Amino acid sequence: MANAASGMAVHDDCKLRFLDLKAKRTFRFVVYKIEEKQKQVVVEKVGEPALSYDDFAASLPADECRYAVYDFDFVTAENCQKSKIIFIAWSPDTARVRSKMIYASSKDRFKRELDGIQVELQATDPTEMDIDVIRSRAN
Repeated sequence: MANAASGMAVHDDCKLRFLDLKAKRTFRFVVYKIEEKQKQVVVEKVGEPALSYDDFAASLPADECRYAVYDFDFVTAENCQKSKIIFIAWSPDTARVRSKMIYASSKDRFKRELDGIQVELQATDPTEMDIDVIRSRAN
């Protein structure tokens, strides 16, 4: 089913990798990209559970838009170990305008396909998705 607003379909692999991250914790993160020619969102990269947040941030291209989910582990003020799935819409200022428009118009539909996202973040530069920002949004 293509999205009427942007015409983007969501590849089955996107949901499968997300479920692996959410239910089985097979991955620390999943990076998604829109293949304009195929008119669909596909999995670009998955990160093993041992990878750090810095590894995740480094996997996002500096001048291209992406969607990503990150499984963030943290300890609450009450000393409880918790985890939240964070959805990041990465849209750097240096990306092409057309690309930013396609990602923006496809985001909500894509996000609905991923059941279990707890925090959403929109970032246009790395400081907007710094680990401290993630930590404050997760709590």
